[in-house]
Amino acid sequence: MEPSLPPGLYIVATPIGNLSDLSPRASETLRRADIILAEDKRVTAKLLAHAGARAPMSVYHDHSSDEDRQRTLNMLASKAVVLVSDAGTPLISDPGYKLVRAARAAGFSVFTIPGPCAAIAALTVAGLPTDRFLFAGFLPAKTKARRDAINELGAIKASLVFYESGPRLADSLADLSACLGPRDAAVVREISKLHEECVTGPLADLTERFGNGPPKGEIVIIVGPPPDREASDQDVDTALRKSLASLSPSRAAADVADRLGIPRKRAYARALELSR
Repeated sequence: MEPSLPPGLYIVATPIGNLSDLSPRASETLRRADIILAEDKRVTAKLLAHAGARAPMSVYHDHSSDEDRQRTLNMLASKAVVLVSDAGTPLISDPGYKLVRAARAAGFSVFTIPGPCAAIAALTVAGLPTDRFLFAGFLPAKTKARRDAINELGAIKASLVFYESGPRLADSLADLSACLGPRDAAVVREISKLHEECVTGPLADLTERFGNGPPKGEIVIIVGPPPDREASDQDVDTALRKSLASLSPSRAAADVADRLGIPRKRAYARALELSR
């Protein structure tokens, strides 16, 4: 039997499909753990069998109570406690951040064993900008709340990453298309599994593609950033008026030109007009 790990909380990323993606370090951590916290013990049991791990399991998920969290904290002084989710990296749209925060506040060691994450994996195959992205988890289930959330995120100059279920995919794509317009997007599902699929195109095309029936599997939606738009004269004038309230025309023009991405000559000419 392998020796136990030093006491503390271990955050272990697990495969999102193909069990071969379990890293050697993650496998060793599972085997050397004193106890494993799992969302669903039936799901994690298959992973433990693959890794040859025999540590006892306890349930920890979104509905775990403060008492459950305190019981875990009480173990950290003397035991190596491993937290896993059903698939992927714990805490990424999964329970756990409150436990990590409480463990750190209590002075216990917290370790991460990095590995698969569906959001990152989907970004690598989607062919959409990855230099700046925002992970937004699951969109709300109800139409108004979903559209409100989409409109709130729509102006962010970054690729947007969402998780979604098959039965809700068509509705989410339709609302994304209605709120965001003809942006490029991707639907990535069943990552690392036999039927892995990445479908790309404008949101309207994806809405039509997946509107005939819900696909199976875990799904990631990626929406490209908003297209660059040249600032209108009204945009420039509005920004200049605000800046001219406290700055000289030359400094206001420089400030607005940098913020709106327009030539300084254009901004300065308008600043002079507005300051007369």
